[in-house]
Amino acid sequence: MTNMMQDTQLTMKEENLGYMSDMALELAQMAEGTGLATLAYLFRMAALEAATAGRIAARDAIPHHVTSH
Repeated sequence: MTNMMQDTQLTMKEENLGYMSDMALELAQMAEGTGLATLAYLFRMAALEAATAGRIAARDAIPHHVTSH
């Protein structure tokens, strides 16, 4: 049961980070459209940060097996 809860939490975290990334990109487009280049840049960096965090969370969820060589 615990593993299922962890999977659900990870899925929710990935979805939330994806949503945050998408929203930040939309805000960046809006800011750029109104001539606010610095704000657009900051939103793009926020989108990149959220996307990176989502990939790291997904990678960390994959079980790592230790093997001896």
